Amino acid sequence: MQKGLIGKKIGMTQIFDDNGNVIPVTVVEAGPCTVVQKKTVENDGYEAVQVGFGEVKISRVNKPQAGHFKKADVAPKKVLKEFRLADTSTLNVGDILKADVFAVGDRVDVVGTSKGKGTAGAIKRWNFSRLKETHGSGPVARHAGSLGACSDPSRVFKGKKLAGHLGAERVTVQNLDIVKVDAENNLIAVKGAIPGPKGGIVVLADTVKSK
Repeated sequence: MQKGLIGKKIGMTQIFDDNGNVIPVTVVEAGPCTVVQKKTVENDGYEAVQVGFGEVKISRVNKPQAGHFKKADVAPKKVLKEFRLADTSTLNVGDILKADVFAVGDRVDVVGTSKGKGTAGAIKRWNFSRLKETHGSGPVARHAGSLGACSDPSRVFKGKKLAGHLGAERVTVQNLDIVKVDAENNLIAVKGAIPGPKGGIVVLADTVKSK
């Protein structure tokens, strides 16, 4: 990984390229992020930088966190995230990373927490088909249907797709193009949709499956 940032999803819009084609984009407020800690092979067994994003009152962090930020001489941050960068020699504690870390044309993987949808049925959760609503099928058109076999194995196998909790989980969308970078306002326009609601925290990093 060469670069990465923590950001906040602003929302979706569309922009036009030079040929007048419409490009759907998601706008992300990426940074400013502050380097809070630098991990080395000698001390930690690996190289990485810990980055913080979002301001928070000192009264909102516990004592261990407050000591962590005080040691780095950095204002308390709302979100902390580690990035294992290929080269951390140019970064030091207290450095500020902004949206211009990325450039137009870069491809990124975006990680976020999907929208929580509560308890959902099998149709909404797993895209099951409906039953027919004629000829006496009864009020079970959206039910899951038969669950398992008869006397053997006399149970329902683990992993069966059933109704249950949907959403509110970590989701990664890969290979998204960066269409526009506004370094002055720390805004990045990413082509396509990314997980999570407006205002949700997302992480942008170099794609791992680039062509």
